[in-house]
Amino acid sequence: MSGHSKWHNIQAKKGKADAARGKIFTKLGRELLIAVKQGGPDPAGNSKLKDVIAKCKAANMPNDTINNAIKKASGENDTANYEEITYEGYGPNGVALIVEASTDNRNRTAADVRHVFDRAGGNLGTTGCVSYMFNKKGVIVIDRAECKLSEDDLMMQAIEAGAEDFSSDEECYTITTSPEDFSTVRESLENQGISFLEAEVKMVPTTYVTLDEKDQERMEKMLDNLNDLDDVMNVYHNSENN
Repeated sequence: MSGHSKWHNIQAKKGKADAARGKIFTKLGRELLIAVKQGGPDPAGNSKLKDVIAKCKAANMPNDTINNAIKKASGENDTANYEEITYEGYGPNGVALIVEASTDNRNRTAADVRHVFDRAGGNLGTTGCVSYMFNKKGVIVIDRAECKLSEDDLMMQAIEAGAEDFSSDEECYTITTSPEDFSTVRESLENQGISFLEAEVKMVPTTYVTLDEKDQERMEKMLDNLNDLDDVMNVYHNSENN
């Protein structure tokens, strides 16, 4: 597998999450709310909620915070109503970006996202302009040092549960699944007491654009600005360092 989740990207992501934990938890809380509104508060009968809970746990969100968010979302007094919108476009040097947002005001969110693209010298495109360069996959990343199973045993467990691919490097193991098999594979590993650095269904690039140092700085600034927007839930891109 061609490293869907390279370790340095995970480290950077975790570092930013630590630095802005409150903002990350706020966004995850909104994902929980949307999942509850769509399928109810019981994870046993709501696979989307179950997957969002796994994502929250991978981000070290406390169980009490998760449970309180679910309880609040299922209460009669919560009238928040968000719609999910996806934007596609291009960043520095033609990097493809997919931005997933949830909003109660689509005009505000569209203007905010467009502003970030314009400032970075990129441009928003039409639906489908870059999504063909990505595949939706379940991605589970495990810290090699924290894993109780040997590499062979972990790989067998993942493959038997329905994983499509397995890769490893010095720091971590990466397991890739179809979106449909993600929950089954994740739960199989959870039952073995395995914790995750990352566990979510995401858009994985099929090709990558290599950036020089200057464009990489512009790209990182653009990603920071997008992630600073309250309505932006996830950002996917196909850039990699030179």
